[in-house]
Amino acid sequence: MIGYVTLGTDDLDKARAFYAPLFEHMGLPLCFEDPQVVSWGDKDDETVPRFFVCYPFDDRPASTGNGTMTAFRVKTASDVDTLYETAMRGGGSDEGKPGFRPESYGDKFYVAYVRDLDGNKLAFACYDGKENPHNSEG
Repeated sequence: MIGYVTLGTDDLDKARAFYAPLFEHMGLPLCFEDPQVVSWGDKDDETVPRFFVCYPFDDRPASTGNGTMTAFRVKTASDVDTLYETAMRGGGSDEGKPGFRPESYGDKFYVAYVRDLDGNKLAFACYDGKENPHNSEG
């Protein structure tokens, strides 16, 4: 359903440094880069969604939309934990520590929320959190 996601930045070098370790953990390589934009995905498979961060094309400052969020689906709750900690070490800000949110998608929904350096909201989500040691089923 999603072809690509694009988020604006006011500092492409800092944005690249923030996102590179996150996508490395998710197994998505750098796909394209020029002075305006950086993207991750599979450059040989156009069916794999891509993620872009770029300077706004209208040359105005990047701004975030309240209520806008990009969610990354990962395999395990441990991945959620790792990505959250990586984002925090990279200068991101906490919007919701890793944990179960059964009110959203059921008892095994495990998610963390962060904001990147430009204030864009991100989620790292696992829909089968049974592998997390905090889950009583696990």
